[in-house]
Amino acid sequence: MDQTTAIGLVVFDWAGTTVDYGSSAPSEVFSRVFTNAGLHLTREEINRPMGMEKKAHIRELLASESGNRQWLEVYGAPWTEADVERLYQEFEDTLRQVVAEYSTPIPGVVETVARLREQGLRIGSTTGYTSQMMEQVIPRAKSLGYEADCVVTPDITGAGRPTPFMLYECMRRLNVYPPAAVVKVGDTVVDILEGRNAGAWSVGILTGSNLLGLTQAEYQAADPDELKARKQKAADRYREAGADMVIDTILDLPAAIDELNRRMARKEAEL
Repeated sequence: MDQTTAIGLVVFDWAGTTVDYGSSAPSEVFSRVFTNAGLHLTREEINRPMGMEKKAHIRELLASESGNRQWLEVYGAPWTEADVERLYQEFEDTLRQVVAEYSTPIPGVVETVARLREQGLRIGSTTGYTSQMMEQVIPRAKSLGYEADCVVTPDITGAGRPTPFMLYECMRRLNVYPPAAVVKVGDTVVDILEGRNAGAWSVGILTGSNLLGLTQAEYQAADPDELKARKQKAADRYREAGADMVIDTILDLPAAIDELNRRMARKEAEL
């Protein structure tokens, strides 16, 4: 990591991290679009590429063993980019109709962001949603208490996660650098990879995450031993992707940032 004195910017993901517990909106819409096309994918299959730009997500689903096999069975020919475009348009049209309904901040987000701001940190965000989708998400989240200082979408940079360019754009807009002064916080593997590829710190969240794969009702009703096992599996996936830290809920983030600051201070003292 580059030498710096303290974290100055936290860059959050949206669905599954700050709003939309369990990233339900995109999961539900992907399921609906692929079912309409004659393909039946499990929630786990749909969620695996979550966090990517949505057209890239569709390609990943079509290229999967199950998606590719079912497409050939239904259509008798390999899928094409024209098919990707058609599915994407249906996805975008459907999500645009429902996305505002899934923009409620996850428990702990409003309090945590307020605490981070009190400590002088800037709040950025990157997402797999387009600018047009975010036009509905941002006002709804703001009305419920959550707002970022900047929001960067894949159509702004021309590249989504796991590339670092949306995160770099947050840094540029908010004038925070080097990357070692930045923490990327998310709920998917590609969030972790985005932070790693940018040279920033990466933190994965368990509760409410896409990676855990539970709605709020399912989480509350889950058997404690099963929940513990699912969290361990999700934490392992974060760490395999290179996460610097894994936290249970967003309420644990201020303490995690304190720890990252201590790590940097120790490194600086060793130089």
